[in-house]
Amino acid sequence: MALFEKYLSIWVGLCIASGVGLGIVGPHIFETIAVIEYAGVNFIVAIFIWVMIYPMMVNVDFTSIKNVGKRPKGLCITLVANWIIKPFTMAALGILFFEYIFSGLVDPQTGKEYIAGMILLGVAPCTAMVFVWSQMVKGDANYTLVQVSINDIIMIFAFAPIAALLLGVTNIVVPWETLLISVVLYVVIPLSAGYITRRRLDAADNTQSITSFTSKIKPFSIMGLLATIILLFGFQAQTIIDNPLVIALIAVPLLIQSYGIFGIAYVAGYLWRVPFSTAAPAALIGTSNFFELAVAVAISLFGLNSGAALATVVGVLVEVPVMLSLVAVANLTRRWFPE
Repeated sequence: MALFEKYLSIWVGLCIASGVGLGIVGPHIFETIAVIEYAGVNFIVAIFIWVMIYPMMVNVDFTSIKNVGKRPKGLCITLVANWIIKPFTMAALGILFFEYIFSGLVDPQTGKEYIAGMILLGVAPCTAMVFVWSQMVKGDANYTLVQVSINDIIMIFAFAPIAALLLGVTNIVVPWETLLISVVLYVVIPLSAGYITRRRLDAADNTQSITSFTSKIKPFSIMGLLATIILLFGFQAQTIIDNPLVIALIAVPLLIQSYGIFGIAYVAGYLWRVPFSTAAPAALIGTSNFFELAVAVAISLFGLNSGAALATVVGVLVEVPVMLSLVAVANLTRRWFPE
C-alpha cells in the first residue's frame, strides 16, 4: 500500500486544517480563485477533479462486463443499494434531521441546502476510491471493475433524473441543463478519456503497459483529491470557524447513512452466501460516494459558498475514516463468508 493511501485519513485531516487555516489567513486568495468560473463551474476545481478522476477511469475495463453473468449476486446487491435504496434513504435522513430534529439549530433555507448536498452525495455512487477499498479487503479486482463499469453507465442516464426528482421534493428549483452538463463533464468525458487511454495501452498487447501507466499516474489522483480538499475547505473556512457545530450536524445523518447502507448490503451478501471477495467490495461500493461529482454539481447548482457545497465537502471529511473502519469490519468478519 502506497504511503498516501495507507495514511490517507491523516493527509485528509491535514489538508482540511490547511484549507481552513489558509482560508482565514488569506481569504483573498480563495476569493480570486472563486471568480475563475463559467456557468457555475469553477475551472480550478474542475482541473483538480479531473486530475483526481482520470487515473481511476483508466482502470475501468468495459470488456470485463461480459463476465458479470457468471456471478450476478454481488452486482445485484451493489445496484440495489446504490440505485433503489441509497438515494432515497439519504433524502429521507436529510429531511428528518434538518427539517425536524435540527430545525431549531439552522435556518430553513440553509437547512434545505444541506439536504440538497446530502442528496447529491446519495445519488453519486463511487467510481474512484472504491478500487482502494476493494484492494484493502483483497476483493476480486475484475469483479470490482465490472461493478464500477456498470455503475458508471447507469449514472450517465440516472444521476440527473434521480437528483432532480429528489431535489424537487425539497422544493429546490433544479436547472436540468446544469445537472446534465455536470454529468457530461465529470463522468462521460473522463470515462471516455480513460477508455481511449486503456484502448491505446491494450493495443500494445501487453498488460504490463496498463499497470505501469496507472502506477505512474496514480499519485496524481491522490494529489488531486488533497488539493481539492484544501480548496473546498478554504472556500468554507469562515463558515466552519463561525459555526463549527454545522460540521457535526451534517456528519450525523451521513454517518447513519454510511453504516446503514453497508449493513444492509453486507448482511444481504452474508444471507445470500456470496463469496467474501465479491460480497465485501459490493457492500463497500454501495456505501462509498462519488463525492467528486457531488461536490462539482453542488458548486454548479448552488455556488462555492453554499450550504450544499459544504455538505458535500463534509461528505469527503466523513467518508475516508468511515470507509477505513468498514474495511476493518469486513476483514475481521471474513471467516463468516464462503471463499
